[in-house]
Amino acid sequence: MKIALVTGATRGIGLATAQLLTEKHYRVYGLYSHDDDAAKRAQEQLPEVKFIKADVSEEEAVEAVFQEIPRLDLLVCNAGVALWKQIQDTTKEEFRRVMEINTGGVFDCCKYATKKMLETGGAIVTVASVWGECGGSCESVYSASKGAVIAFTKALAKELAPSGITVNCVSPGVIETSMNARLTAGEKKMLEEEIPLGRFGTAEEVASAILFLAEHRYITGQVLSVNGGFCM
Repeated sequence: MKIALVTGATRGIGLATAQLLTEKHYRVYGLYSHDDDAAKRAQEQLPEVKFIKADVSEEEAVEAVFQEIPRLDLLVCNAGVALWKQIQDTTKEEFRRVMEINTGGVFDCCKYATKKMLETGGAIVTVASVWGECGGSCESVYSASKGAVIAFTKALAKELAPSGITVNCVSPGVIETSMNARLTAGEKKMLEEEIPLGRFGTAEEVASAILFLAEHRYITGQVLSVNGGFCM
């Protein structure tokens, strides 16, 4: 049985990915940072998954998780936070927090996953965002963090390819998750009109793209955009 670790696994894309991997007979470990209620609901939905509380922005916590896992075939770096703010109102503390979680968390997880995979090979899939590709107004810090994930993915793919480790990125567009719950009905309608396919994506659609990249052994260093044509 293959072993997978999914970060940000108790809701949205992470939860859908954990469920799909379980259905495909992976042994799944799911990380979450703080929301115990969400973790409890996720555990009830997916009793086969081992959920672990660990903040990916803290290297010691990440290292401890990887020490607990016997081996690793797949890492899915999904954990992330959003920030909707104009640049003049954004503090350095907010900048650091977003970068530490969205980019630093990916770095730490990939670092310790690589140590597990060097002898056996494996797959790493990062989760970026359409804003990491084309930038989002009032989301400059979030966009920067996800753009960094994309660049990091491409560089790491070159570094790890000789060891039989593939590294790819899924870049979701506007997805029906709690991260977009702040949008009003009017804002949602306006966004849908900008999407060529005319609707938001689903977490399950992103999860299927993650699985595709995870299991393809001759694709590496690629960014797979799952955005309904929103950014081409």
